[in-house]
Amino acid sequence: MRQEPAPAKVNLALHVTGQRADGYHLLDSLVVFCDAGDVVTLTPGPLSLRLTGPFAQGLEADPDNLCLRAARLAGREAAITLEKNLPVASGIGGGSADAAAVLRALDAHPAHPETLGADVPVCLAGVPCRMQGVGEIVTPLPALAPLHLVLVNPGMGLSTPEVFRALTRRDNPPLPDRLPDLGTPEALLSFLTDCRNDLEAPAIALLPVIADCLAALQDAGARLARMSGSGATCFGLFADPQDAARAAREIGATHPDWWVVATGLAPAPAKG
Repeated sequence: MRQEPAPAKVNLALHVTGQRADGYHLLDSLVVFCDAGDVVTLTPGPLSLRLTGPFAQGLEADPDNLCLRAARLAGREAAITLEKNLPVASGIGGGSADAAAVLRALDAHPAHPETLGADVPVCLAGVPCRMQGVGEIVTPLPALAPLHLVLVNPGMGLSTPEVFRALTRRDNPPLPDRLPDLGTPEALLSFLTDCRNDLEAPAIALLPVIADCLAALQDAGARLARMSGSGATCFGLFADPQDAARAAREIGATHPDWWVVATGLAPAPAKG
């Protein structure tokens, strides 16, 4: 048996910089991974998938599930159990993180993991990265300042293609060619303040409650509040773990139907 964490992916910044002729969008993003996440367990046996966890009801164990697709891409058989702790279709890479965890558990290194989804290569890396192109260009970053986050999801999913269709401009400026030193909280926060998530505005137009999530994080003292990915999960950055835990308690008490969790950065995946 092998158990592998599938940590939540957070886009600290997500700039949409163009669109290819085949319709795929070009991205420039800073990505980190959180302690909060799903868990994948593999045991020997014919290829199968069992779903557990608080968000299992949002998924089907059908052949198109990314965990099964990842195993087929690796050409391997295993009985897979997915403990689904992250909301589905929520902009924090749940399905991609799950697929990457399956590949790591199988010690598989497919040539083109991006065929499973744009976030799979960066989720395979599992460390703070700059992600570019359509997700296939992944550059690990030097050590980042410690991060203390609160993740908030309003309990409603968003379709990534719909959010991209609602985007009014697709040729936005990228991140700087050379990133500054982001090793202190002040430097990281200063840099991120000048960054964006270009999908935030179209996502809010489709699902206005996202603006409420951002406002709740700001009201709880977040030093920066932003949406991750194509939404609807938002994150807030806080000064220390105690502030993050307090904010999560306050937001959760005010909005008991929201998914709210305080978290830090995940450790790097184990090798081999």
